[in-house]
Amino acid sequence: MNVLRFLSWCLLLPLAGCSDPAESGVLEGYVEGEFVHVASPLGGRLESLAVGRGDRIEPGMPLFQLESTTESSILKEATARAAAARATLDDLRKGKRPAEITSLKAQLKEAESALAFADNEFARQMQLFKQGVATGREQDAASTSQRREQQQVAKLKADLETAELGARDDQIAAAGAELAAREAAVERARWDLAQKSPVATQAAPVFDTLFVPGEWVPAGQPVVVLLPPDRVKIRVFVPEPWLAKLQVGDAATVSGHGMAPFAATISYLSPQSEYTPPVLYSRENRVRLVYLVELKVDSSVAGRLHPGQPVDIRFDPPSP
Repeated sequence: MNVLRFLSWCLLLPLAGCSDPAESGVLEGYVEGEFVHVASPLGGRLESLAVGRGDRIEPGMPLFQLESTTESSILKEATARAAAARATLDDLRKGKRPAEITSLKAQLKEAESALAFADNEFARQMQLFKQGVATGREQDAASTSQRREQQQVAKLKADLETAELGARDDQIAAAGAELAAREAAVERARWDLAQKSPVATQAAPVFDTLFVPGEWVPAGQPVVVLLPPDRVKIRVFVPEPWLAKLQVGDAATVSGHGMAPFAATISYLSPQSEYTPPVLYSRENRVRLVYLVELKVDSSVAGRLHPGQPVDIRFDPPSP
């Protein structure tokens, strides 16, 4: 059982049994804080602690640093693999190297020259055949040589066109998928490295630190405990007859030893009783039932309050 809640019950029972709080309209409550426990999902040795108990931090400030040699190495490896995959994809998109394309163009030019010679030779053999000087066999040889050179020129033109186009679409798609996977691995490695050095996400005082540099911090174990102002609230237990007069959003006045009264607003009404008498309900003992009420306060006031601090809360007295 929560000690503070038990003490609150003890404070309320005399009010319920000996005097009616409706007469004064004041109940005793306490300050409650919902702490934020900052931890890393990865374990490691605590290298440094950037904050101390009682410090006030701002968003973006570093909190602590865990050993991250392994994570740094993994990030470097993933970055290098991603760079290699990117280079492969760029190379496939470019096609053949410029020197290879130049070589193919030279071969094509040579083949075109050979074709021109074969054309002239075929024409000459045709003329000689008509004059009865050349035989049919010589004419056939010239014709065959011409067709061979034509095919060679056609082949080199196709090779040059393919070389300038680059790799096939499916090869480029596969290389693109590989690059995406490598880049995802880089992001994961970068995230893991960042978890070794958490930073503050909001302004808050440091309530406590749980480790000292040099200690091993298990994965998920809190290292720094924060108490943001928006997590500070007032708790009070009200008698059952008051419930009909209270609702979320109602205003209240809170005061305490050595502090000026300040405003608060009801943010929560418990639907269940916190104390049930050992006898059947009746009009005489129903005031012994108490219900939890939570109030929120302005952040400028919350910074001056301390969890467990007793306070007095005044509501508009309900009708009996």
